[in-house]
Amino acid sequence: MTLTDQDDPPAPRAPRRIRALLPDLAPWHSSRDFRLLWTAGLVTAFGSFLTMVALPLQIKELTGSAAAVGAIGAVELVPLIVFGLYGGALADSVDRRRLILLTEAGLGLLAALLLVNSLLPDPMLWPLYVVAALASALTGLQRPAIDAVVARIVPHGQLTAAAALNSLRWQLSAIAGPSLAGVVVAYAGLPLAYGLDLLTFAVSGLLALRLTSAPPAHDAEPPSLRAIGEGARYAWRRKELLGTYAVDMAAMFFAFPNAIFPFLADDLDAPWALGLMYAAGSIGSVVVSATSGWTSRVHRHGRMVVAGAAVWGLAMAAAGWLSNVWLVLLCLAVAGGGDMVSGLFRATLWNQTIPEKLRGRLAGIELLSYATGPQLGQVRAGSMAGWVGVRASVWSGGVACVASVGLLALALPRLMGYDARTDEHARRAREARELRPAAG
Repeated sequence: MTLTDQDDPPAPRAPRRIRALLPDLAPWHSSRDFRLLWTAGLVTAFGSFLTMVALPLQIKELTGSAAAVGAIGAVELVPLIVFGLYGGALADSVDRRRLILLTEAGLGLLAALLLVNSLLPDPMLWPLYVVAALASALTGLQRPAIDAVVARIVPHGQLTAAAALNSLRWQLSAIAGPSLAGVVVAYAGLPLAYGLDLLTFAVSGLLALRLTSAPPAHDAEPPSLRAIGEGARYAWRRKELLGTYAVDMAAMFFAFPNAIFPFLADDLDAPWALGLMYAAGSIGSVVVSATSGWTSRVHRHGRMVVAGAAVWGLAMAAAGWLSNVWLVLLCLAVAGGGDMVSGLFRATLWNQTIPEKLRGRLAGIELLSYATGPQLGQVRAGSMAGWVGVRASVWSGGVACVASVGLLALALPRLMGYDARTDEHARRAREARELRPAAG
């Protein structure tokens, strides 16, 4: 007996369902410039993590002071904020490709200075702080240009997928980079770490050199306080945009306890788990990024921003409440996944609705919230830990995060009601994008 078409067994659905979860690679396939930018970012990130590990270690070796090492954060924060805002205005007034190239060259020069200093018979301390401050300033100038150029080189309908791929790149670097850095520094020394960082800047610079030019709008004004103010006023008028900033700030301020992880590990009688605590969030983020195929089919981005932040807070509250270290690690991984969901849809909402001429300035404002939220969160966590205890600081911060995010959701109906299919700003940006084909 032969099988007819009606006798054929149904095609298995599992592979199709699995494919639906995998990252959407459409931006990678459709845009040459996105491939170049993504690869350059991956190379740079690995090099930056080498220096991120080597620089504090060198200061520790030179001073033996924890305070001297901690001062790096203070030295880096102010330049990042100031030059991030200015860099946003600059990204709207000059060729973004040129700005990326110049800042990448500057960062490479700073890596060379670190290399030279490490090769001296008696390395000096003060250049390490100067380089840290200058690198933070250059990052502040560069980051808005990179963020703003994505919407220019990727088709409008692929922006969610592009955000997921960029997040996956960063989280993979965050997991593998420090591990590689630890091995290099331990077995080959600081000079090789700085030398490899310099090499990565050379490679990423060559890749960025192949990017298509991204000139500013014909009516772009020079960077100024007035231009920065125009971006701030636009963000204030767009309550759904304002809501994404506020939700992110609330989540990071109330529920970012990384600074007290060493004490949490001791409290759980698991000092061996400290490294896993720091890695757990990134692992959760990678899982979400690696299964992000569903995100392109979601259109209520504001709700997902809030939901992801709420999951972050709930998971942090559970991590502070539980006493089993493995459950705590699981909660930290879930928190990282929630943060990734919130950040992914936050980036998509920005890229799908902000006019081309304002993208740089709004990216600068986003950098402000990105830079200050975690820093303030570390201060809150440490202060409360000294007052109510380590675990209470963690779980109460998580509860406060959920409460504040819930209040913001109630206070900002435009954020909760945002729909990418019908929003007027998304429609205008989509129409403008269709008139200007994707680069690359």
